[in-house]
Amino acid sequence: MELIQDTSRPPLEYVKGIPLIKYFAEALGSLQSFEAWPDDLLISTYPKSGTTWVSEILDLIYQRGDLEKCQRAPIFIRVPFLEFKVPGVPTGIETLEDTPAPRLLKTHLPLTLLPQSLLDQKVKVVYVARNPKDVAVSYYHFYRMAKVHPDPGTWDSFLEKFMAGEVSYGSWYQHVQEWWELRHTQPVLYLFYEDIKEDPKREIQKILEFVGRSLPEETVDHIVQQASFKEMKKNPMTNYSTIPTDIMDHSVSAFMRKGATGDWKSTFTVAQNERFEANYATKMAGCSLHFRWEL
Repeated sequence: MELIQDTSRPPLEYVKGIPLIKYFAEALGSLQSFEAWPDDLLISTYPKSGTTWVSEILDLIYQRGDLEKCQRAPIFIRVPFLEFKVPGVPTGIETLEDTPAPRLLKTHLPLTLLPQSLLDQKVKVVYVARNPKDVAVSYYHFYRMAKVHPDPGTWDSFLEKFMAGEVSYGSWYQHVQEWWELRHTQPVLYLFYEDIKEDPKREIQKILEFVGRSLPEETVDHIVQQASFKEMKKNPMTNYSTIPTDIMDHSVSAFMRKGATGDWKSTFTVAQNERFEANYATKMAGCSLHFRWEL
């Protein structure tokens, strides 16, 4: 019972003005001395934006579509999560020590908290952005099931916190915009969740070109199939079912819940949507990013 009390629902901790899961904030100290390798590939997203999906796609690409090799370990071992730290589970940095090159890495960190070495080494980044209404709904359910977060409270109060950037990793608006701007100075492939949903093969071809690899068309088709939501939801190596239930309680909500675009419409009230739209218009004013709310 000790572990449950230790990990359950601690308040967020602020680092350089960014709210983070308490344990992740504690991991940042050792992360600053992290040394990136030039052939590393970083997968970066705001939470609940398709991180696991693109991680699985990239591991399948790196393993040339060999499903057996992609069953070697859960996704968070195959693609170490840089700032990950939870009592009783190896940290992201510890996992990284056993990861051979070329390494796939994952982060949700905003630029201000990113280890400088990644930028100095000009490490290639695949960034995925998702429309914020679907992100907010998915994040709310993730907060409910992943007990390293504070209690989310009601959906209405969580949505207010999301709009104000008072959730773990801070403002969605700031995150998507600063990584969008980074394209001008760093090798960043900026993808959209909705585009991958609409035509996964087309977006996988973009990833292949970006990472400088080629695969036969039938292998790409195989990757599309294996990285589908249906396949990943039932795959214990991608659905996070191997994480202890005192950290992630899948009986509250599955880690891979719906993976849909436009599902926000079943959760937002008309008033909430109006408030959100007004907030969005203010925070995204002058930004060239364009999101699709449904397909």
